[in-house]
Amino acid sequence: MDNKSKVLETMKKAGEPLNAGKIAELSGLDRKEVDKAMKELKDECAIISPVRCKWAPAN
Repeated sequence: MDNKSKVLETMKKAGEPLNAGKIAELSGLDRKEVDKAMKELKDECAIISPVRCKWAPAN
């Protein structure tokens, strides 16, 4: 599983908007890897920010 998939899966399992630090903690990924994956997911419109500084899957 690539980092983007792992970040999305972690967000879906949480069931609530998360910040990058919490995603890193829950997924076991390095914070820099999470930031990079989230940037790519934002560019693809795969994640949205329903609350300031927190993100959730778009669908």
